[in-house]
Amino acid sequence: MTTLTLDLPEALKAELDAAVEAGWFTSQAEAVRAAVREMMSHRKLALLEKQQLADIEWAVNAASKRP
Repeated sequence: MTTLTLDLPEALKAELDAAVEAGWFTSQAEAVRAAVREMMSHRKLALLEKQQLADIEWAVNAASKRP
């Protein structure tokens, strides 16, 4: 596992601490790992959607060019 050091605005750190204190996460590290996983998952889904929309556009264009 790799250790990262990061700077957070005080307001964001307070929200992170509140989430841990509320029991949503067992630690700040767990919360940050969950946030990074969610972000990466969202980006992968967004890329997949972009690729699918490009495929659909290609198919529509190809179909419109048929005699």
